[in-house]
Amino acid sequence: MIKTSRKLALVAATALAGAAFVAVLSPADGASSAVTDATRGPGQPALAVAVTTLSQLTIPTRIAASGNIQPWQEASIGAEANGLRLVEVRVNVGDRVRRGQLLARFAAETIEAELAQARAALAEAEVMLAEAAGNARRARLLAESGAMAAQQIEQQISAERAAAARVEAARAVLATQSLRLAQTRIVAPDDGIVSLRAATVGAVAPAGQELFRLIRGGRLEWRAEVAGRDLDHLRPGQQVTIALGENKSVRGELRMLAPAIDPQTRNGMAYVDLAPHPGARAGMFARGEFDLGESPAETLPQGAILLREGFSYVMRVGDDSRVMQTRVTPGRRSGERIEILHGLEAQDRVVAAGVAFLGDGDLVHVTAGGGQ
Repeated sequence: MIKTSRKLALVAATALAGAAFVAVLSPADGASSAVTDATRGPGQPALAVAVTTLSQLTIPTRIAASGNIQPWQEASIGAEANGLRLVEVRVNVGDRVRRGQLLARFAAETIEAELAQARAALAEAEVMLAEAAGNARRARLLAESGAMAAQQIEQQISAERAAAARVEAARAVLATQSLRLAQTRIVAPDDGIVSLRAATVGAVAPAGQELFRLIRGGRLEWRAEVAGRDLDHLRPGQQVTIALGENKSVRGELRMLAPAIDPQTRNGMAYVDLAPHPGARAGMFARGEFDLGESPAETLPQGAILLREGFSYVMRVGDDSRVMQTRVTPGRRSGERIEILHGLEAQDRVVAAGVAFLGDGDLVHVTAGGGQ
């Protein structure tokens, strides 16, 4: 029992000695902080930066849009005669044609025979009319002397009228056959470019079947979808630049604006007449810009703008050389400069470059030569 008490006393004494040793080696919290601060010394700048301020620049005002290039107008050319065989096709897709130019021809032998028959029928009807007219003239002369009964006179006059009607009917048939003969020749209704060919030599085309499609005048237009809020800035006659890819572009002129806005997209359609250009093709998708003129703008270099979480920021430098992350509203772009619409005053200094390496509140060293 005495041995156990001695062992407990020894353990307790050892623990007290260890605690005293730790207390000597570890000073109080306040004392520790003081030592650390003394070791660090004053705060060091996070980065040496050049600063800039807002600079006024004249920037073109443009509205961007996108849409498809389409024919200004298309002419559908079809078969008017029924059941005729195509014997000749003279044009193909891409050919430029003139008004009245022959595009295709149907077999006309059957219609020519029917036309000759119609001419013969007209000649026969005219002979019968001449005979009936002579009989009616003599009957009218006899009516004055009373040598012919009134009933017979009426019959002769009626026969003359019937013969005249038969002549008119024969002339109508002749005109119909002449029209059918003309319809065997498919001609261009206007100047333009052939954009579709469905005509095949040897085919028997029913009436109404489309044989060709024509881009009238070879004119193309850009049908641009413009945001509804931008439509008020557009006027007919404004110049437009449409990009065709591979550093190619074509100039255009705004012809008209659609009177209604699509309720689904909230966009309106702008119709732009395009200047002739070999790179423009119907059906192409293109982007372009409407030129609204120029106006002054307050700008910053592109390197001063920081994009973070979908917003634009600049690092504004305060009098204490610490940066403050400030949200701004960008506008138009001209080369390497961006318009600032809201968020800065004219005298505010901002970091001109390297903003991605800075955080809000960082201490910086401002160097000379920031520039505008």
